[in-house]
Amino acid sequence: MSAAETPPLFVRALGADFQRLHPRLQHRFSAGLSTGRGCVGRGVMHRVWHGRWPVRPLLALGALRNVLLPEAGENVPFTVVNAPYRDSFGREALTFVRSFAFPQRRRRFDAHMVYSPERGCIVDYLGTHQHLATDLHAAAGPGGELLIESGRHRLREGPVDVGVPAALAGRARVRESYDDRAGCFRIAVVVDNPVLGALFGYEGWFEADYPDAAALGRCAGLRAVREEQRV
Repeated sequence: MSAAETPPLFVRALGADFQRLHPRLQHRFSAGLSTGRGCVGRGVMHRVWHGRWPVRPLLALGALRNVLLPEAGENVPFTVVNAPYRDSFGREALTFVRSFAFPQRRRRFDAHMVYSPERGCIVDYLGTHQHLATDLHAAAGPGGELLIESGRHRLREGPVDVGVPAALAGRARVRESYDDRAGCFRIAVVVDNPVLGALFGYEGWFEADYPDAAALGRCAGLRAVREEQRV
């Protein structure tokens, strides 16, 4: 199936559930090569938080590869870029490059997603080097919101190809909705761990524009430094 015929990632992942999303969420998550549309969201995270002091060294380590957020703050300017592209293995991929403009410095939380027919879900490659592959299970909520929960994690580095035990992994839960009254998207993200408890999260709002996918895909700095084929 050609790029022009392949449905966008979230259309494939949600199936019939896609039509249950709020129309604005349907438009946002139909960014893809077949629609020729990307998405750029700009807004403010009212709250960005992290867990207790034992998790902070872990967050700082992850931040070296644009994974995890070691800072906390309120009313943090926020940008998310969803650019569809064909990766070096021929798969359609979609960036989720999230930028947080903290007063001291800007942080990025990068992900590159593909749809895996073998796993029956979206696979989320985290960070600049795609060392961590995570299953994402998406569903439409009763109010038309998009609900995402992470599943199994795999570590991919050179010959290393191992599953990450649940006790060492973070579980992400995402709720994204559209606020008709305010005319903006709302998002809330929580990442926790069964041993360490709450790791980090953020919540706030953003508005979205839908630039041409090809032009957006040519922007520097959106693609990973190293791409991983294994799902």
